Amino acid sequence: MITKDEIQELLHSTETYRVERTISTGDMDKFQEAICAFANDLPNSRKKGYLILGAHDNGELSGLKVTDDLLKKIAAIRSNGNILPIPVMSVDRFTFPEGDLLVAEVSPSDLPPVRYRGRCFIRIGPRRDIATEAEERILAERRMSFMASFDATPCFAAKLNDINTDSLRTKYLIPLLGKELVESDTRPIEEQMSAVGMYDTEHQCPTYGAIALFGMKPRRFMPGLYVQYVCFKGEDVTSEVENEMQLEGNYCELLPRLESLLELSVIKKKPVFVSILREEMVSNYPYTAIRELLLNACMHRDLQSNTPLRFYEYAGHLEILNAGGLYGNARPENFPSVNDYRNPLIASAMKTMGYVNMFNRGVGQVQADLKENGNPPAEFDVHLITAFKVDVKVVQNYVTENGGDIGGKNGGKNGGDIPIIELTEFQKDII
Repeated sequence: MITKDEIQELLHSTETYRVERTISTGDMDKFQEAICAFANDLPNSRKKGYLILGAHDNGELSGLKVTDDLLKKIAAIRSNGNILPIPVMSVDRFTFPEGDLLVAEVSPSDLPPVRYRGRCFIRIGPRRDIATEAEERILAERRMSFMASFDATPCFAAKLNDINTDSLRTKYLIPLLGKELVESDTRPIEEQMSAVGMYDTEHQCPTYGAIALFGMKPRRFMPGLYVQYVCFKGEDVTSEVENEMQLEGNYCELLPRLESLLELSVIKKKPVFVSILREEMVSNYPYTAIRELLLNACMHRDLQSNTPLRFYEYAGHLEILNAGGLYGNARPENFPSVNDYRNPLIASAMKTMGYVNMFNRGVGQVQADLKENGNPPAEFDVHLITAFKVDVKVVQNYVTENGGDIGGKNGGKNGGDIPIIELTEFQKDII
């Protein structure tokens, strides 16, 4: 809140778009229109506006006595439902020898246009007026610019020491900017991180994107940020579990572990008869396709959800279920031709670190890899509201004559050529 000394300066200020002085105490329409106009901040000064009761236009005090009832009456403007979105404001009383002042301090809104009873008021110098259509459009465009994606918003509960800054520097800043430039940068690490959207200098905390990518313990701030892997012996979740694990950590740690999981446990090969003299090695799934699907799930997931990324392996298919449905411009009728990014900061970092390409070729390349390997096309369920599901069937000629596949349809007991791989303790440590 403004101080008493600052009030005295403001009484004679020439920044008339920020100040409205009045000796009235009962014109509630006038007060609410003024608060609405300050919240809209048409000049985009990002400075607070002040409605001052008890002062003439020349700055002289009128001798007003501010009562508790008057304070409550003005403070109630904030939440009486007439001004929407609800303004950020505070009200206080200041006492001077010449009389009292009641000051309502109004912060510029991050969600303009703000309206009082459906009308949008703005300040034009010392004058208050209703916004034109063009002025409302300016405010609406500003609203869109203020709406940062979740990964770019500050994580208020986190501090700099919650980030592995060494990993951020070596795995992201240097590949992004070059070793010479990073090593010659003498700015504090907070400013370096802020330049790439990883730190909020106003609130002195890292962003959620920095926590997801380089956080020491990211699940403290995003409980759903992990991968739940389960390998079932049969074709549904009611069948016996062969193997399961929970992969945690920031993305710099988690993504390599996912790749190791695919290589060590999920992707398997076996010889298939071609002729009496020749056999071919056939893979149950193409590694590049499944890797692409998992990385895209990590990149596009809803970080605010407490639901983990679910990666389930069944006897004859893989299922990836991700928190967060289609986002932005991507809709069921235009998928996969149109793409949009729920987490653009994370997507950019994953591209810099070599995990994704961001050319909107992912789905097409996945289908091409599956076709080349002999698998049916991946099935995408894009009609789920809060989730995104992908189903990939095992390659057809991987199934044996007596019905067994990876471990057999009954968990390797009925003729499967290669049992499900049990991870050794050494392999589990790697993953």
